[in-house]
Order: sequence, then C-alpha cells, then structure tokens
Amino acid sequence: MSIDSDAPGFDPHMLEALICPHSYGRLEYDAEAQELVSKKAGLAFPIRNGIPVMLLDEARRLD
Repeated sequence: MSIDSDAPGFDPHMLEALICPHSYGRLEYDAEAQELVSKKAGLAFPIRNGIPVMLLDEARRLD
C-alpha cells in the first residue's frame, strides 16, 4: 500500500475533541485501517484525506 506524501494525515490530537456519535463514548485511532473505532458502539468510522467521517451511514460494523 502506497501512501501519498502530499495527502493530509489524521492528527491523533483530534481524538481529544471527538466522540462516537452513536454511543458518545471514546474513540481509538487505527492507523493501519485509517479508522476511528468505537468499541462501545461496535463501529469503525473511516478517515478520508485526513478527515474523520463521523456519519453513522458511513460507519463499518465491527465483527
């Protein structure tokens, strides 16, 4: 997998201000998958071009 050096990255400091829109719980950053994970809700939210997409319709259910 190639990473575009000009693409903006996710700033992990954003985790201090973000919460899960479903459970209102804490999120964890999965750098490899480029997702924010809410274990409490069982959802993973994608990060696209360095921006977290915090929409329930875009979230992936955790197995």
